[in-house]
Amino acid sequence: MATKTKPTDEFRDHISTVDEQGKRVWVYPKKPKGKLYNYRKYVSYLFLALLAIGPFIKINGLPLLMLNIVERKFVIFGVLFWPQDFFILVLAFLALVVFIILFTIVYGRLFCGWICPQTIFLEMVFRRIEYAIEGDYTKQKALNKMPWNTEKILKKGSKTLVFLLISFLISNIFLAYIIGIDELQKIVVEGPLVHAAGFASLIGFTGVFYWVFASFREQVCTIVCPYGRLQGVMLDKKSLVVAYDYVRGEPRGKLRKNQERTEGDCIDCNQCVQVCPTGIDIRNGAQQLECINCTACIDACNDIMRMIDKPEGLIRFESEEGIAEGKKWKFLTTRVMGYTTVLAILLAALSVLLVLRDEAEATILRTPGQLYQKTADGNIKNLYNISIINKTNHTMPLRLKLMDKEGNITMVGRELILPAQGIVEGVFFAEIPQVQLKSMNAEVKIGIYAGDELITTENTKFLAPAN
Repeated sequence: MATKTKPTDEFRDHISTVDEQGKRVWVYPKKPKGKLYNYRKYVSYLFLALLAIGPFIKINGLPLLMLNIVERKFVIFGVLFWPQDFFILVLAFLALVVFIILFTIVYGRLFCGWICPQTIFLEMVFRRIEYAIEGDYTKQKALNKMPWNTEKILKKGSKTLVFLLISFLISNIFLAYIIGIDELQKIVVEGPLVHAAGFASLIGFTGVFYWVFASFREQVCTIVCPYGRLQGVMLDKKSLVVAYDYVRGEPRGKLRKNQERTEGDCIDCNQCVQVCPTGIDIRNGAQQLECINCTACIDACNDIMRMIDKPEGLIRFESEEGIAEGKKWKFLTTRVMGYTTVLAILLAALSVLLVLRDEAEATILRTPGQLYQKTADGNIKNLYNISIINKTNHTMPLRLKLMDKEGNITMVGRELILPAQGIVEGVFFAEIPQVQLKSMNAEVKIGIYAGDELITTENTKFLAPAN
């Protein structure tokens, strides 16, 4: 007799990790194995290697990636950005968002299961350590239920210690992407007494990472991460997702020897449920909030299908349209082409802005409260404040020059030396013959030169007497 299944949409009324009383249901996933899991391991090893060496990679003396929010300094692929590059950063962010939407429309939540750092660290680092120390899911359940004894203290204590050490290592890598590897090395070499704030950040990040990977775990994907909540809007029936072929699998029924089978290919073994890291039943339907497309259920189901001499692919990468109507999946759809066009436009605009971007950016303002001065030879002088930001990694001695009018610029005090990745401020007089000034508030263009190279220009107002 076929096994009865749950009502069609009952599972959508609650998340799988919360019971009817609203309490947390701890997930004990079975240790996965199979071809796709091996592929995931290779992808994870590559990602972890890139993540570890990333802070040490420099392009033109700048980090590959650094997001220093405190100093408002951002380095992306060796290019330094400041808050003044806000428009470029916003455009890049929009391009990233459109790419994520496009990727999701085509491949579902493949990113979550295969590339997301949260998934990779949890499934490929922390859970594998847990399996090595405490055993598979049945042994973990038994260990948690047993009273505290020598075995439990040793296993729980060693797991906690290893988790803390890895969390501390991750926090070092994470901080390196914020302040740069050079500053992190100073914290390590010079000690916490000299860098109290940096050391406190390391301890704080360690605590956060330990809590996330030792306790909060899959709740990040189902509660915190907005991507999982938005996927229902992004996906459609043509999107490629991890899906159960209910046409072939239903009705479910246990496999019995020496009895002709009249049910579908699903033998209700629950292996797909046992290996799921978020505790769902993929057979309830595709596009479930908790499903991260990790493909563990595919490996588990294929293993069972081989054992009972049935074709693999009862759970597979497929579109809802492909399962319901038997249509072959197509990469190019109207939505895909539309978002691809938008993404191409954004990338083209971003490329133009990056090509036209100056190596430095200046702000020139008349000194407040100062009127113009008239010299003995009939020239007019205005006093200005200047601030220049260096978007490169090399020091530049600067000089200023009037671009659209004859006249002179004289620095007050020291000359302008623009430090690498830094800011320089100064004060100068701009002197222009009165005959060239057509109004009381004329506009002048000032060029900033590094040697003979014009690196940027800035327009400002020049106050003069009425003609």
